[in-house]
Amino acid sequence: MPDVFADLVGQEEAVDTLRRAAASAAAVLRAAGPPEAGSGPDPSAGMTHAWIFTGPPGSGRSVAARAFAAALQCVHGTGCGECPGCHTTMTGTHADVRLVVPEGLSISVGEMRSLVLRAASTPSGGRWQVVIIEDADRLTEAAGNALLKAIEEPPPRTVFLLCAPSTHPDDVSVTIRSRCRLVPLRQPPPEAVAEVLVRRDGVAPDVAAWAGAAAQGHVGRARRLARDPEARTRRDAVLAVPRRLTGVGAAFDAASALIEAAEAEAAASVAEADEAERAALQTALGAGGTGRGAAGAIRGAAGQLKELEKRQKSRATRAQRDALDRALVDLAGFYRDALTTALRAPVAPVHTDTAALAAAGAQKWAAEGALRRLEAVLECRSAIEANVKPRIAVEAMMLALWRG
Repeated sequence: MPDVFADLVGQEEAVDTLRRAAASAAAVLRAAGPPEAGSGPDPSAGMTHAWIFTGPPGSGRSVAARAFAAALQCVHGTGCGECPGCHTTMTGTHADVRLVVPEGLSISVGEMRSLVLRAASTPSGGRWQVVIIEDADRLTEAAGNALLKAIEEPPPRTVFLLCAPSTHPDDVSVTIRSRCRLVPLRQPPPEAVAEVLVRRDGVAPDVAAWAGAAAQGHVGRARRLARDPEARTRRDAVLAVPRRLTGVGAAFDAASALIEAAEAEAAASVAEADEAERAALQTALGAGGTGRGAAGAIRGAAGQLKELEKRQKSRATRAQRDALDRALVDLAGFYRDALTTALRAPVAPVHTDTAALAAAGAQKWAAEGALRRLEAVLECRSAIEANVKPRIAVEAMMLALWRG
């Protein structure tokens, strides 16, 4: 069985840093014995109590954090991938590893306070309490303050692993960043992504090579493109947008189609989870019961059902934005291909199957026109991140793409 870092694609420097830190953490445990108040990892030994993993989407931030957590729980201190500590951490069942994945657009202060309180307990296995926070850039200000207090006064043998796009103050506050060790990840090359698809997922080499390039180094997106026909169909629809922009009306039609496709994809991705959560809550509240007081219990549960619907709506909104962002990344790749073709840059195209269409666009628009269109797509992504309504941002983008 490969070790826990095997799926961290194209991140040799980061893996080396994390291996040395895990070995130092194991040495700290061997030397320290039972945890005492004030005892914790020694930064001078290569290990510290708080880490930030940064990198572009698809670089493997959460993969790196989970692998590092497994190495910390490894009985050998190496992340062997075979011991119970490694196995339970990688499968998400380790009692001392807590993973926070925001389902909505933000992480609330209540959720963070509860997490910090639980993280202060002594590790049940005698090694480390590990808290992994995916998308730490979604922390509200109050939640960030709650986390900061825990990082400033860390409980013994508790390690915080934060994942964020960058260390910019908009993503991670300066006060939190100053107390963490940074692990920067890079966008993995398409060849490395293709290799892991072939090795781990059994994808044919030619399909893996195409998916690795089309996904622009995003491992998860490459896997979906290689294995999911519907994902390929949605991508084809996005890459057909430049041909559809023949006028103002066509631009608005293309915007509506893009938004509706993202909404449909998001609805399909959360429907099963929503139904399961609602059914579980209704059962817990006595739905279907025939005993005395059952009907009254259901009537009194309206507030809890409403709160569940609020959380599910927030999750659906995030899923829609994620689906739309994937489409915009594909569209940006097309205009990037047109720009590099116009400039005769010696680089491989992102979308090999639309290279001819990109070349035709390069002849029609020249480099300046291709660059303006690429900037329009990137500005649309930035506007949506700044909470501009997606439909308005996409309509403005489509008009800019049509006008050039």
